[in-house]
Amino acid sequence: MGGRAAVAWAYVGLLIALPAGNLVYLAAKLGPAKLVQQLLQPDAVHALILTMVCALLAVLVNTVFGVILALTLARQKFRGRTVVSVLTDVPLTVSPVVAGFVLLVLYRPKGWLGKPLEAAGFPVVNALPAIVLATIFVTVPLVARELTPVLMQIGTEQEDAAVTLGASRWQAFWRITMPSMRHGLTRGMSLTFARAIGEFGAAVVVSGNLIGQTQTMTLWVYQEAGDFNYAGAYAGSLLLGLISIAAFAFAEHARTRSARRRRDLLTHIR
Repeated sequence: MGGRAAVAWAYVGLLIALPAGNLVYLAAKLGPAKLVQQLLQPDAVHALILTMVCALLAVLVNTVFGVILALTLARQKFRGRTVVSVLTDVPLTVSPVVAGFVLLVLYRPKGWLGKPLEAAGFPVVNALPAIVLATIFVTVPLVARELTPVLMQIGTEQEDAAVTLGASRWQAFWRITMPSMRHGLTRGMSLTFARAIGEFGAAVVVSGNLIGQTQTMTLWVYQEAGDFNYAGAYAGSLLLGLISIAAFAFAEHARTRSARRRRDLLTHIR
């Protein structure tokens, strides 16, 4: 093993493998029965369901608008395009706590948007809408950033040819463009889901962390650790970790398929 490889293994091992392995070891010491018992608590079940609902809504919203945004950035030249591109990456550059605070100020009962919504009987802060908004915010770039390079690479030649032969733009998109970006879209959706279920910083600011009401799984783990119920914290952390790893593995599989498809496409064109 070379020196650089040893440094890489040590770096990854100390920062990722060792903490993850320690968590698995401590959880294993408790035994499956104890872990399941912790996860079957009503507050834990509610937190898990809430987490999944928010994550799926974030995937749905960011998939629809991520495709539109990627098509716009990849295929259109317009004034302010660079600004839109930069703003898309903002959720990746700012702290989730800052993002949560920005949403809190905007949607609080006296905020610019919160005041009319409260008057209409639709509270946002300390309720489900705030958590969904926070989750959508922190995952905005993931689908768009996966699809933009794919769309730029495949170009519009095949779509234009289909339109010339009589297909509508909508038919050309569904029958030519969508299959070409399917794997990239799957990866973006998987990464969005993995990021969404692990969201903490923005959620803790806007949700109020109300036990059994607005507490997501990450907040439940934080609560259990603060209450020195480490069995619950281990169980929740392990569950979230396994779900995230599964989602990321699926995303990597999609990335491999996407890269292979692009190589085959380029070979066919040449």
